[in-house]
Amino acid sequence: MKITKPTLLLDKSKCLNNIKTMAEKARKYDLLLRPHFKTHQSKEIGKRFRDFGINSITVASVSMAEYFAQHGWKDITIAFPFNKLEIDEINELASKIELNLLILSIESINFLKKNLKHKVGIFIKIDAGYHRTGILPENIDILDEILTGILNFDLIEFKGFLTHSGHTYTAGSIDKITAIHNDCLQKMQKLKLHYFKTFPKLVISIGDTPSCTLMDNFDGIDEIRPGNFVFFDLMQNQFGSCNIDQIALCVACPIVAKYKERNEIVVYGGAVHFSKEYILNEKGERLFGLIVELGNKDWSPPLNGMYVSSLSQEHGIIKATDEHFDKFKVGDIIGILPVHACLTANLMGSYLTFENEVFNTG
Repeated sequence: MKITKPTLLLDKSKCLNNIKTMAEKARKYDLLLRPHFKTHQSKEIGKRFRDFGINSITVASVSMAEYFAQHGWKDITIAFPFNKLEIDEINELASKIELNLLILSIESINFLKKNLKHKVGIFIKIDAGYHRTGILPENIDILDEILTGILNFDLIEFKGFLTHSGHTYTAGSIDKITAIHNDCLQKMQKLKLHYFKTFPKLVISIGDTPSCTLMDNFDGIDEIRPGNFVFFDLMQNQFGSCNIDQIALCVACPIVAKYKERNEIVVYGGAVHFSKEYILNEKGERLFGLIVELGNKDWSPPLNGMYVSSLSQEHGIIKATDEHFDKFKVGDIIGILPVHACLTANLMGSYLTFENEVFNTG
C-alpha cells in the first residue's frame, strides 16, 4: 500500500461491525432501518448493507439518489426539502424507483400536482426542536392543508412524518441527548395518534446517529435513518455514541516538516481534506483530529498528548509531546482520526482499504 498524499483509509471490519450492530438494534425494536448514505456515498460500501437485509435507503440530494438508483437501490428517500427546479430529474427517477420526497408546504404540493408525471411518496418534515427546517408539530392547520391537498391525487402517496434531531450533536452529554430524544418521541407520538385513524399506514421516521445509537426507547417510531454510525468519528466518541476503536476511518498524511522548538509536526493534510470541524479537549483547546500510528492491517489507539491543533487549506499542524516528537521523521506517513467522518469522506472522494481496494464515492 503506497501512500504519497492524504489518503482516506477504511477499516472494513470495523465498518461491517458498525452496520451489523445497527441492523440488529433495528430488528430488536421492530424498526425499519433506512440508513442515510450521505455519510459514505459509495456503491461498494452500500453493497455491504444488503448483507444485513437493508433494501431501503436515505440520501441527501437528487444527484445522490440518481447515483444509488444506478447501482440497484429501488426504495430511496431524499431527506432534503423538495426543490422544484429539479422536477425533470425527479420525474425521471420516479419512473424507475420508489421515490420519497420531503415536503414543507402546500406550495410544493400544488407544484407537484401540476408537474408530476410518475407516482412519488411524500414525507412531511416536522421540526421537533432542531429549528433548521420543518413544520412545528403543533401547527395542525398547516399539516391538514397539505394532507387535504393530496387527497384524490393518484401520483402522490402520503408516507408519514419525518424529523431529524440534529441538535443532539451539540447536546454535550448523554443526559441532554436523552432529553432531546424523549421530547422528539413525545411530539411524534402525538402526531401519530392524531392522524392514525385517517392514515393507518403512516410512518414516523427519525434519524440522528446519537439517538439511534444510545437510546433504547423507540415507542411510536417506525423507521430510523442514522448515517454516521457506518464510520463513527471523534465527535460521536465525545458524545459517547461509540468507542474509539469503532471509528472506521483514518486519514493517512505525509509528514512534510518538524519544528522541535514548538514540538510541532506539519503534515500534508488540511481543511480541504478534513473540513474545519473541531471538538474541544479537556483544556478547552480546539482539536481537529487525533494521531494514530499506522500498521499493515489497522491503526493504533490514539497517541497520548498528540492532536491536530490547526488546519489551513493544505497544511495540518500536530502538537506532539517530547516522547512522540522524535518517533516520527519527515517523509513518514502518520494517521489522523477525523472529527466529522461525513465531511471528511465527502471531501476525500475515495477510500483505500487495508486489502488495497479503492472505493470511490458518487
